[in-house]
Amino acid sequence: MAVNLWTLAPGLAGGLGLFLLGMSMMTDGLKLAAGPALERILAGATRTRLHALGSGVLVTAVVQSSSAVTVATIGFVNAGLLSLGPALWVLFGSNVGTSMTSWMVALAGLKFKIEALALPLIGVGVVLRLTGEGKRRGALGSALAGFGLLFMGIALLQQSFTGPADQITLPQGEGALPVAAQVGIGVLMTVLMQSSSAAMAIALTAAQGGLLTMQGAAAVVIGANIGTTVTALLAAVGATPNARRAAAAHVVFNLVTAGVALALLPWLLVALASATQWLGLSSEPAAGLALFHTVFNVLGVILMWPMAGNLTGWLQKRFRAREDNEAQPRYLDDNVLQVPTLAVGALKREVARIGHTAVRLARRASGGAAPAALVRDQAIVMQLDDTVESFVERMNRSAMPQHASEQLARVLRVLRYHETTVEQAFAAAPVQAPAGSSAEVRTLHDRFVQSADVLLALCDPQAEEPPALDAAALGMEDAYEALKVGLLAAVAAGYARFAEAEDALRRYSALRRAAQQATKARRRWPVSEEPAPT
Repeated sequence: MAVNLWTLAPGLAGGLGLFLLGMSMMTDGLKLAAGPALERILAGATRTRLHALGSGVLVTAVVQSSSAVTVATIGFVNAGLLSLGPALWVLFGSNVGTSMTSWMVALAGLKFKIEALALPLIGVGVVLRLTGEGKRRGALGSALAGFGLLFMGIALLQQSFTGPADQITLPQGEGALPVAAQVGIGVLMTVLMQSSSAAMAIALTAAQGGLLTMQGAAAVVIGANIGTTVTALLAAVGATPNARRAAAAHVVFNLVTAGVALALLPWLLVALASATQWLGLSSEPAAGLALFHTVFNVLGVILMWPMAGNLTGWLQKRFRAREDNEAQPRYLDDNVLQVPTLAVGALKREVARIGHTAVRLARRASGGAAPAALVRDQAIVMQLDDTVESFVERMNRSAMPQHASEQLARVLRVLRYHETTVEQAFAAAPVQAPAGSSAEVRTLHDRFVQSADVLLALCDPQAEEPPALDAAALGMEDAYEALKVGLLAAVAAGYARFAEAEDALRRYSALRRAAQQATKARRRWPVSEEPAPT
């Protein structure tokens, strides 16, 4: 650059800061204000590819953040509300939805006297936020204020690039090296700012100010799209297998789309220049770049349409090592922490896995399984407990709506029941009749162990809703009481040694306690995920 960077840096840094702050406030506000609606839209995206694609476009256009939609989509996959196939189309649609930012910058941010629009939005938004703290009105206020700050940031960027346009030299040219440099600038800006929208806003304002040619700015926009894959890869580090599969699909889509767009770049720009004139759009670079951004993402969707089935099958075969390890969490993904209702849903499914293992351990204890199997199940539960505890601590660091907080309390209560089930089942093993017991005592023993096993099988949280839980619980209690009376009678009659009978009763009592705790957990499961009325 031939100009002192210090003359450009303050306006550039300030404009970029306002843009990112506004984007963050707008995204967070809209997520809180329309959280349940966003969930319903995504949950209804399972019917067809077109529904899933349209949901991704619509929600991203409203929330103005493909990252937020990606997080929500991954959360729905983890919660079992979306299978991987439809989720891919939501992700592909979110890429198309990000072009809304380009249109907003091109048709609004660079056309009007921005202060006339931005300042009232900021004022109204702050009033709503201050008067509606903790309510939907306050969230909408944050979104409005963020919208205004976003436009103020665009204004500062525009002013920063307008003056020194003839003094600054950015990579120009149509050869492989200049285009690669331009793409690299887009990638670097997106990685550093963690926002492709901000990188695109800079590219559009730079082109509008004359710092970049149309082709150069288009290459920067392609680079910004590639840069978002780095964010997805970082989000997948340590994440669940399904999160990694979704991130991999995001990477494949963006790389394929970018590769085709670069290969067709000169011809695309010529065709889009004609389309811009035919549509009556402004001849200024920003409108053409917004159209280019939309077209090459739509082109990516068209390219992926016949490949999606094979891509889904390929992804399902990857990242399986963690799924085969029962002690590793399958649903606790830090990506869903930004959306409390999704975080609670993921936690609920992980607790169900813990409950399944706890019930299995108790049934193995009653059936006389080898100690190694019991130790293995206990280790699985303990490791998952530690993971859940860490996840809940991270959840509590962010603001949580009341209904999500109530759901969290219920899930943790059920988790405690599962933990006690494991403790008591481990204390019960091995469940055996005293040596030399009479045929009557052995019959009572077999009846109690069998009734406890039937009850425990009904308490598995991964099984269907049990129709006869109460009857099974009463049956176990009757069998326990009969066994206790029969065993004590055998001791009194001299048919059983007191120490052996006492040890057996202790183990019977522990197994009974384990079944009771599992029953309490099952009666409180499933925990409703519906938000409380507002």
